[in-house]
Amino acid sequence: MKKIIALALALSMSVALVACGGGGGSTPPANSSNGSNKPAASTPAPAGNDGKNTLYVLGPTPDHGWTAQAGAYAQAKCDEITAAGQYKAVYMPASSGEEQVDQCNTIIANGDAVEVVMMALDDSAQAGQEALYAEGIPFISFDRIIEATEKYAILNASGDNWQCGAGIAYWLQKNGMQPGDTVVVLYGDNGTVCSRRQEGFEQFLRGEIEYQDKETGNYKTTETWTQDQLDAVFSGYTVVCNWSADGAYNYVEQKFDEIVAAAKANGGKLYIYSMDDEMTFGVLNYLEAGASPATLADLEAMDVYISAIGGMQELYDVMAGTDDQSALAKQYFDDMMSMYFSPKMMQDVIETGLKYLAGDWNYEVGSGEYQPVWIVDANNVSKFEGFQGH
Repeated sequence: MKKIIALALALSMSVALVACGGGGGSTPPANSSNGSNKPAASTPAPAGNDGKNTLYVLGPTPDHGWTAQAGAYAQAKCDEITAAGQYKAVYMPASSGEEQVDQCNTIIANGDAVEVVMMALDDSAQAGQEALYAEGIPFISFDRIIEATEKYAILNASGDNWQCGAGIAYWLQKNGMQPGDTVVVLYGDNGTVCSRRQEGFEQFLRGEIEYQDKETGNYKTTETWTQDQLDAVFSGYTVVCNWSADGAYNYVEQKFDEIVAAAKANGGKLYIYSMDDEMTFGVLNYLEAGASPATLADLEAMDVYISAIGGMQELYDVMAGTDDQSALAKQYFDDMMSMYFSPKMMQDVIETGLKYLAGDWNYEVGSGEYQPVWIVDANNVSKFEGFQGH
């Protein structure tokens, strides 16, 4: 039987402020920076009085989920900058990396760019970043970092994806996960966001990094895993869900009976490493609408833990016990959590771009800055305000 005790939490939420920070003890690229270094000689100087005054921001078409909110925050920031009058800021949404390449070529043809802030939708946007670099247009790469071109960016900025992985590894291990247990891994895509979240998960369990929580302290693995044990996790029940609830739903619809049967035969424990809130909702939706009674009965008798990453208010409401799916989560999950990874970082990065234009710059070309992340669960969810996006 489940052991969850639903906590009655305050209805008023306070915004958790995410301050810019370094790599948080994880292992980002060697040229990462916390902003304390002097500019390198190769750092391009901001455009002077040459008639250029447009700051371009490239990102996703605001449709749903985390990326939609990032796009909405970007548009709002661009409107604010344009209203201030010093620069014209233009948000250019796209639905694919290929479309972003076309946008970069348009920016080059316009001839008015002082800087570009780019949230690449996938690695196919690489040619666009290469074109910007070739034309001497400085760009900041945000969130989905393209490894082939990160050396050209005046800054690579994101949430600390390594610490997302480390935090989830810490939390699952704290809740009993051991080598050989049944683990499901739900990826968003095959890009650097998820690869770094996997790296952080592995690095923590190999004992190479700590999970760092600025409020409660630093945490080390309690058992060092071998690479073979980790490989078994990431070569088993894994799937790319395209950052969607539907993608996760479709996978568990096909595999969940098999997964639950395997976990039942393997000590009665199941751990679901979901790399996004949307995909966690996909699992919840399947339990609500598609799972067989026999599988649900087996699941209820097991120890089940599920993670997420993002900050969707709807998932916070589930954890707080105020959502329609709260009872479902209580019945089938012993616990759940989400790493706080706010899409509002998009505005912080654009603001950093303005500092570059003002000459207030302390980063070397190719360096990285990674904002800290936190575990949000039923114990602290009342301290966080999420975004609406499900």
